[in-house]
Amino acid sequence: QAELVESGGGLVQAGASLSVSCAASGRTSSKNFMGWFRQAPGKEREFVARVNWSGSSTYYADSVKGRFTISRDNAKNTVYLQMNSLKPEDTAVYYCAADPLSFAVASTVDYWGKGTLVTVSV
Repeated sequence: QAELVESGGGLVQAGASLSVSCAASGRTSSKNFMGWFRQAPGKEREFVARVNWSGSSTYYADSVKGRFTISRDNAKNTVYLQMNSLKPEDTAVYYCAADPLSFAVASTVDYWGKGTLVTVSV
């Protein structure tokens, strides 16, 4: 049994910063890749960022590169996404993801959280 629980979403103005976090338990061990996807209304779930098990390697979607930072604390089984310079187009439900293998496509991910809503107003 695996569980990912996101927290930290909310409503912010464009240009602001927000951090979301994801606490993992169960079979989502520290050896997994962890990351974030997002899904806006009427759109497909898209990759945002991922980090390897040690935290030494990260990968970002072009749309968030330079603005978002992913990190993890294996002692707390938690992954974080720091989002700066937020734009209205960042508005979406943000989902935590975990998998033993590296991922950039939603269909390949084994474990999902239920999501947290981030809304960026103009």
